[in-house]
Amino acid sequence: MAHIAVPHEPRLYGLMAEFDNPDTLVAASRRARVEGYRNMDAYTPFPVEELNDALGLHSTKVPLLVLIGGIVGGLSGYGLQYWVATIAYPLNVGGRPLHSWPSFIPVTFEMTVLVAALTAVFGMFALNKLPMPYHPVFNVPRFALATRDRFFLCIEAADPKFDRESTRRFLESFAPREVTDVEA
Repeated sequence: MAHIAVPHEPRLYGLMAEFDNPDTLVAASRRARVEGYRNMDAYTPFPVEELNDALGLHSTKVPLLVLIGGIVGGLSGYGLQYWVATIAYPLNVGGRPLHSWPSFIPVTFEMTVLVAALTAVFGMFALNKLPMPYHPVFNVPRFALATRDRFFLCIEAADPKFDRESTRRFLESFAPREVTDVEA
């Protein structure tokens, strides 16, 4: 029985437009957000302050994670000292009470800072989906210019409003240098 190889069409990750300056990129991002696109990202060679607002990236969960990490660290540091000093190994030193809370403060503070910092680092990795050894935008040859002097806006195919032809026409309305298919 002969096996016939059927060529498969590469999956589409999204459409990417290349711009010459950050102002056009911000305008295109802002307009895309107004038109209802939500799954999109922009790539620039340097930080562009207005871009976060244009893309709708206002909120971050990192401060909440750091607060929770600090509280957990502080409570666990204090609880460990309390358990050791009053339950597991009660030693009366100098006639002080077993639960002498002022002596617990330095370790409690250090545990608060340590766990909050570790939560910030690992929370940031998790929220940014790092490490990410592969990303489909690197399949576009001109994307290498994103580290030099070009600005890119990628609207993902996973966006509910995404339609290949209408999204392409939308991106071309900003007169970019090029609109490219990004294969997954």
